[in-house]
Amino acid sequence: MTIRTPPRRVVSLVPSLTEAVARTAPGLLVGATDWCSEPAGLDVVRIGGTKNPDTARIAALAPDLVLANEEENREPDLAALRAAGLTVLVTEVRTLPQAFTELARVLVDGCGLARPAWLDAAQGAWRALPVPAAERTAVVPIWRRPWMVLGRDTFAGDLLARLGVRNLHAEHAERYPRVPLDDLRSGGADLVVLPDEPYRFSAGDGPEAFPGLPAALVSGRYLTWYGPSLVDAPAVLAEALAGAR
Repeated sequence: MTIRTPPRRVVSLVPSLTEAVARTAPGLLVGATDWCSEPAGLDVVRIGGTKNPDTARIAALAPDLVLANEEENREPDLAALRAAGLTVLVTEVRTLPQAFTELARVLVDGCGLARPAWLDAAQGAWRALPVPAAERTAVVPIWRRPWMVLGRDTFAGDLLARLGVRNLHAEHAERYPRVPLDDLRSGGADLVVLPDEPYRFSAGDGPEAFPGLPAALVSGRYLTWYGPSLVDAPAVLAEALAGAR
């Protein structure tokens, strides 16, 4: 999708894309979700959550372009924005190479910007990853009450694989399956990876459910966001995984 006239007003419904645009072209964004926390101090109109955006408020902002994601945003909301006459660019990101391709599509083709240096830096950082000495198998919860984990075909799972961590449920029929805790404990993992989003796992909330299993507490921003955070993600995630205890 190539926009003939570069947009001057952009609304982002995706935290990763909000950060990517804001870091590349400050002032282009006029609206973002309540969950768009980066960059710090971002001063734009807040238009609700990723799953429940205020479509009327978005339309009132008169954006030239709305950025969305097929996983994070609901199709009925996107349809309502299109019905209001707005242009909506929808991304799909399930692997690291796909993330780089989609970021270029959003920033260069969609927003009419020059390719940012941080995108090349991110690709270089991931290319420079050493080959893992040994593979570990991990269970990767993303929620509790009920317990949910990473399943097949996920961006976070692809990042972990590149860091030498195989997702135990990578072949599951669902992308984010509910799995009973007893099954998670007995599945044969030798590591549990606990991100701090969407559920905020912490040292006191999560590791105790997996007694005897080393736990790696990782930043959800570095594990699940695709944007400027990808520059530092290899080093940050590798350090967290190495420190599992």
